[in-house]
Amino acid sequence: MNLGNEYLNIVIQRFKSVKSLGEKTIKQLSERDIHWVYNAESNSAAIIVKHLSGNMVSRWTDFMNSDGEKLDRNRDGEFEDTISSKAELLEVWEHGWQKLFAALNDLTESDLLKTVYIRG
Repeated sequence: MNLGNEYLNIVIQRFKSVKSLGEKTIKQLSERDIHWVYNAESNSAAIIVKHLSGNMVSRWTDFMNSDGEKLDRNRDGEFEDTISSKAELLEVWEHGWQKLFAALNDLTESDLLKTVYIRG
């Protein structure tokens, strides 16, 4: 295995580890807990997951060819608590991670030297 592919594998494994930690955390939450907020200035787990997923979808979709901040992203909408259940929360969570892993799995060693633009 060459160094570039080894590096990509390490990155993918690290992201899988982070995803797993998040899933273990979500698993501990009740339906009610996913909407709990500490105060009016904080975000619930549902909002945080929705925003993370929106960020991953925007950043990792066609990220080698287009700007990371997609025009169709509704960033403000990510901060509206519209998730109705823990099952839906997990679907939103999974959608973002699928985009990230699809993008990473398509990378080659030569892609590691390319410039990628996020927000111009």
